[in-house]
Amino acid sequence: MSFPDIRSSILLTDLYQLTMLQGYMEQGMEETAVFEFFSRKMPPQRGFYMAAGLEQLVEFLEQARFTPEELEWVEKSGYFSKSFVKYLERWRFTGDLHAMPEGTIFFANEPIARITAPLPEAQLVETRLINLLQYQTLAASKAARCVLAASGKPLIDFGLRRAHGAEAGLLAARASYLAGFAGSATVLAELLFGVPVFGTMAHSFIQAHTVESEAFEHFAEAQPENVILLIDTYDTEEGAKKIVALAPRLKDKGIAIKGVRLDSGDLVDHAFKVRKILDEGGLSDVQITASGNLDEYAIQAMVADQAPIDFLAVGTKMTASADVPYLDCAYKLQEYAGRACRKKSEGKATWPGRKQVYRHYDSQGHIDHDVLTTADDSQDGELIIEKILECGKRISSPIPLPQSREHAAAQLQRLPEKLRLLREGTTVDVQVSQALRDLAQAVDAQR
Repeated sequence: MSFPDIRSSILLTDLYQLTMLQGYMEQGMEETAVFEFFSRKMPPQRGFYMAAGLEQLVEFLEQARFTPEELEWVEKSGYFSKSFVKYLERWRFTGDLHAMPEGTIFFANEPIARITAPLPEAQLVETRLINLLQYQTLAASKAARCVLAASGKPLIDFGLRRAHGAEAGLLAARASYLAGFAGSATVLAELLFGVPVFGTMAHSFIQAHTVESEAFEHFAEAQPENVILLIDTYDTEEGAKKIVALAPRLKDKGIAIKGVRLDSGDLVDHAFKVRKILDEGGLSDVQITASGNLDEYAIQAMVADQAPIDFLAVGTKMTASADVPYLDCAYKLQEYAGRACRKKSEGKATWPGRKQVYRHYDSQGHIDHDVLTTADDSQDGELIIEKILECGKRISSPIPLPQSREHAAAQLQRLPEKLRLLREGTTVDVQVSQALRDLAQAVDAQR
């Protein structure tokens, strides 16, 4: 049996999705179900989230089906009946998807996505839906905070090598670009998504040479249009002085040094010293890139210190969303066969029914509050959940990533100042409408 493409395999799911499906099939439970995906609460370290991953979800929903190899596994697993295997041969997603556009800011209890489909279809897509939306949302939200902290300085994603798997690294490059990063070091992200790719050099290139300045010169000759040199392998300031000494020789060859990179030590202190060395050596146009365990907090400090750093490379802490490594999220049944449903578990209660979010702004155009209400309760304000798929098909062309990136930038501009400052424990009020409260009360009365 050949190894399936994990990005599209319908078996990239939890076993209980399939066991429940057989139960639904045997009982004829195929009426319309409504599930919503949302975050239960905001952690103290997050005042907002940025929705991401919708494009990959749409691709999955449109293409999801069981291959002959996957059906063979289902049949041989011993868990399922032959009639169920026949049923899976015909399985397709034929439902509707409503969602927030990628790049949209959202808060606790607001549905990021809503699936309306026959129950077996809506149930089976749960695991991959959460997997795709949760991770990219985490990465985009962390990246958005770095963008705010950077105050206009360009950011580059350096996180692939420390990502939790190949797909995570690739999707982090996409999500961070959506959130406002200038690009990524991940080559495949440019091929697949059009994310601009950036690169410098590693310490190993320097160490492979016996003379540091010789390593600089060899790299410049190999990459004459992209000469960004890593100068902290041995002594950062001495490395900068070697750059000054090398520059005239490279200029005679028609090669200009674009930048240097700092990757260790007190980056702010080194940046000031290196900038002085470069300027005094006539290299005021050479830019400084800083990398090494950066996140929004470190970036905020650098900006506050007015460090002369031109580019910031953010890796592990963004790709792994280090301070908030998971979204406290859920994909819950909100309606089945026309009957609103509500979970009442302690600490995990949900609001029933299909929902919509209306956004309200203050006089300066910043987000003031949101209203969470039923989908049929028309309200004032900006409606932020849109229909994306109908009967399993897109209702309009895919939104290009650059356009979603512009939407994300506009969303960040509309954040209130208390969220732009990244202070812990601050968020936006999400008001629950009377219509939704009445529906919850009616559902509770039926139990």
